[in-house]
Amino acid sequence: MRLIIALLLLTACISGSPAIVGRAAVFYQRTDYQASLHVLAEDPAPDAPGFALTGKNYYMLGDYKKAIDSFERALALAPTSSEYDLWLGRAWGQRAQSGGWLSAPGNASKARQYFEKAVALDPHNNEAMNDLFDFYLNAPAILGGGMDKAEAVAKRIATERPPEYQHEEAQLAERRKQYEAAESHLRRAMELAPDQPGRVVDLASYVAKRGRLQESDALFAQARKIAPHRPRVAFAEARTYIENNRNLEQARGLLREYLRSNLTPDDPPRQAAEKLLRRAGE
Repeated sequence: MRLIIALLLLTACISGSPAIVGRAAVFYQRTDYQASLHVLAEDPAPDAPGFALTGKNYYMLGDYKKAIDSFERALALAPTSSEYDLWLGRAWGQRAQSGGWLSAPGNASKARQYFEKAVALDPHNNEAMNDLFDFYLNAPAILGGGMDKAEAVAKRIATERPPEYQHEEAQLAERRKQYEAAESHLRRAMELAPDQPGRVVDLASYVAKRGRLQESDALFAQARKIAPHRPRVAFAEARTYIENNRNLEQARGLLREYLRSNLTPDDPPRQAAEKLLRRAGE
C-alpha cells in the first residue's frame, strides 16, 4: 500500500502544475485563451504560475473580475512577485475603464497602488515602469496621477533605456502642446534604436496626426523594411489610414493580413483589428 501511495505521489509530481502550465502557455502564446484555460482547469492543485496564467487568459478575454481573482490567488502564494502585482494593476485599471463611474475612482486607485508596488519590488521591471508612467500621465491628480510624477518615472529610465525615455518625453511634450519638442524626442528615439520598427511606427503615426501624410507613408515603408513580417506594423499603418480616412482599401488589406498572422499576446487583440475593419467599411 505504501508503495502504491508513493507511486501516486510521484505521478502527481511529474504531471503536476509545471507541466500543465507549460502546455497551457503554448496555447496562450498562440492567443487561444480558451484552450489555455481548458488545460489549466485540469490542474488539481494550481501553483502561483498557474493562477497567474489563468489570470492572463481571463484578462485577454476581457473578464477582468475573474482575472483579478486569479492574480490575487497568485500573489497570495508569491507575495513578492513584481509581475503578479503588475498584472493585478492592469486588471484593476481595466475594471476602472469598463465599470461604472461610481466604482471607477476606487478601481483606478487600486491599479496605481499595484503599479507602484510592482516597481518598488523590481525597479528593473520595464513593463511595470511603463505602465506606471502611463497611469501618472493619464490619470487626474485626484486619483494619484500627474505630469510631474510621470516625468519623474521617465527620468528613472533615462540611462538604462534611452529610446524608451525619449518616447516618454515625447508623450509629455505632446501633452504640454510642445509639438516640435515631441517630434524631436521621437526622432531621437528612432536614432537610438534604428533596428526597432516600433520607433519608426511611433514617428509615422505622429507626423500623420500633424497632417504630413506623405512623410508618414515613407516612414511606414521604412518600418516594413526593418520588420517585413511584423504584424504590429501592418496594424499601426492600417489604423493610421483609417484615422485619416484615406487608403481604406489598403487599410482593409493590411488588417486582413494582420488577422491571418500568427499573433501573440503582445500584439493588438483580434477584436481591435475587426473593429477597425468595420470602421473601414467592411
